[in-house]
This record gives sequence, structure tokens and C-alpha cells, in this order.
Amino acid sequence: MEAQQRIQEHIRRTPLTFDQDRDLYLKWENHQITGSFKIRGALNKVLSLQPWERELGLVAASAGNHGSGLALAGQLTRTPVMVFVPEDATPLKIERIRSMGAEVILIPGGYGDAEQAGLAYATKNNVTWISAYNDGQVIAGQGTIGLEVMADLPYGEKYTWLVPCGGGGLISGIGTAIKSLHPEGTNHRLVGVQSEASPYMHALYHLGNQDQVIEKASLADGLAGPVEKNSLTIPITRSTADDIVLVSEDDIIGAVKFAWDQYQEIIEPSAATVLAAIISGRVPDKPAVLIVTGGNIQPEIHQKLIGK
Repeated sequence: MEAQQRIQEHIRRTPLTFDQDRDLYLKWENHQITGSFKIRGALNKVLSLQPWERELGLVAASAGNHGSGLALAGQLTRTPVMVFVPEDATPLKIERIRSMGAEVILIPGGYGDAEQAGLAYATKNNVTWISAYNDGQVIAGQGTIGLEVMADLPYGEKYTWLVPCGGGGLISGIGTAIKSLHPEGTNHRLVGVQSEASPYMHALYHLGNQDQVIEKASLADGLAGPVEKNSLTIPITRSTADDIVLVSEDDIIGAVKFAWDQYQEIIEPSAATVLAAIISGRVPDKPAVLIVTGGNIQPEIHQKLIGK
């Protein structure tokens, strides 16, 4: 609740729509200020810092959306921001971070490499590190989505929530929010969704470690990369989520197209994972609540995926 009060004047309360034919509730965070839910956690973290912590400067690693959220938080608080980004990140996302005044450091490799480089820089230079997921205030900020959805849902139904899952910040926040509103217990079901190409949290949830994961290229760049060792999100996800499932890259492509054809919504592949889980039948339970996390996709890539 504190996070919601802290950030609500700076963000949009995004729409929750109901697809009656498919019994789906869709939370459209692609309509958020930065085009992604990530502003919620980044802003809550930055606004909760002590002035001296902000004066040190802020540094993060990001595939793009956390970086733009942190850059906007830096603008609002007049704090310098540096973001370590994989060099093959979406150009649209990189430009958005820069346009908001943050410095971008491109790192060879994937998200995990950018995260390691950013953590090393923050430690060496005594700069305030803002994790994209491994932070209680970030998790609380992401959880405000759950509070909004619960306020808008018809009361009394049993819902299955589908949440894109990378480092686990969003699913941890939503799971915690649901429990805070229903401390006596709830019949809601919470399911994380990842791509088969980068199933790190899936492995942590089901096997207890991510050591054997072999990462492949994924369109769902916002969910890619290993989870930081001993991340807060690992035990929270394992205690609040009922399952984590995987979808294929082809399913994700189909879901991006489906969102455009059926709802005229532009969504990025990471956000499309939840629709992919429904369309593919991987999660058949209804009614379902789908957290559509963002819409920052390169325009020409979107045109290609929807067949135009």
C-alpha cells in the first residue's frame, strides 16, 4: 500500500479489459508511461532512497524497460543514472533510455553479462545499485499492479493469474499483493510464464537451481538471462507462485500477432508470453488474468511478426 501511495501520482493506472468470448481479463501495461510496468518498481525504489543514496548516482542493468523506468525516476528526482545494457538490446529501448537523460553502457553478451558488469561498476565506484528485480522496494512497486487488478476484478470468482517471469520481481510483487489483501488465504492461482529459450526461473522453481540451463536466443529479451544468486525473488516466487510454465518462441510470435489482430494492441514478446500460454493451451484455466507487461517492440520487428 505504501508503494502505491508513493508512485501513483507519477504513473498511469492502466486499463483492465475483459474479453468475454475467451473469459480473459487483460491488464495493459503497454499503456504505461514508459511503455512498460518497470517504471513502477524503479520509481518506488528511487523515491524510497535517502537523499545521500541518490547523490551517489544510480546504476542498473537492463534489457531496456527497467533502464527507461530508472531513467525517468532519475529525471523526477534530478539524479544521474547509468544503465548497463546488452549490446544487442532493442534499439528502440536503448534510445528511450538515452532520451530520458541516462548514460548507456553497451556490454557484449546477454543480460547476465550486463548485470555482472553493472554490479561490478557499482561496487567499485560506490554508486547506488538498483536491481531490476532483486530488491524489496522494486518488488513492492511491481506489486501495485496486483492491487489495481484486485480492485477492478469482479469479486468472488476464482482467477488464474498469468504473469511474465524473468528475474521474478513482478510475480513476487503480485503474489505478495494478493496475500496482503487476503491474509487468510485465497483461491486465486498464480502462474509465471517464461520462454523455453531462457528458462532460468522455471529451473529454480522446479529443480531448485539454474546450473543446467542452456540459454538460447529469445524474442522475449525482457525475460532473458540468469537470476542473481540468492535473489530475494527466488524464495518469494517459490512460496507465492503455484506454477511456472514454458512457451515456445513460435507461440510467442503467434501471441504478438493475436494481440494485434484481436485487440489492436502492440505488445512486446516478453508480454506476449502470457497470451501464448492461453492460446497454446498450456494453461487452460479460466477465468484468467493476463498481465501484459509492455509494448516496447521495434516497429519493423512488430510489422514482421504480425505479417505486414
